[in-house]
Amino acid sequence: MTEDIKIQKNLFREKYKKIRSEIPKDQKALFDKAIFERVISLPQYKNCQYLFTYVSIESEADTLQLIKYSLSNGKKVAVPKCGSNHGMDFYIINSLDDLEKSSFGLLEPKTDICMKAPNDCNALCIVPAVCFDVKGCRIGYGGGYYDRFLSGFLGDTVGICYHNCLCGELPKDIYDISVNILVTENAFHDIKRSDKI
Repeated sequence: MTEDIKIQKNLFREKYKKIRSEIPKDQKALFDKAIFERVISLPQYKNCQYLFTYVSIESEADTLQLIKYSLSNGKKVAVPKCGSNHGMDFYIINSLDDLEKSSFGLLEPKTDICMKAPNDCNALCIVPAVCFDVKGCRIGYGGGYYDRFLSGFLGDTVGICYHNCLCGELPKDIYDISVNILVTENAFHDIKRSDKI
């Protein structure tokens, strides 16, 4: 990554973190509900056997409702565990009780009781970001965990964010991997078909 792109990304990251943190709680709850309903209506969600998803914290678009719903409807839910060298593996959980707080403050699977998810399963991956652009490009938290993971992921990917964290175009380098589908509280975009619904 060039120094110029790194600086640009940091500026976008700080800008959209602030925007996201200023959404009133009651409004955030409505946005989260709308995003949840859009995600579970996707054919890619309905048809997947495994749901790979981050566990949301603080001002992130909520995934806890999606995790609970998926578990109660027979899907296998796998959440990420960050490792050394910026690697990341997904582990299958049976309930939120299978999570523990990591040193980063994230909720991660207890790897002593959770099985690693297979690489070749029928999976849909929910991808976190601070912000997305309309082409599915994302700015995450700067660790590169998801770009490394997604470089070998064969399933569909869904980015979820609030509409006010969606912009026209973000700076991108050669290692950045865009999502296939983008969901906000207002709409979803099929990046591959360039559709907005």
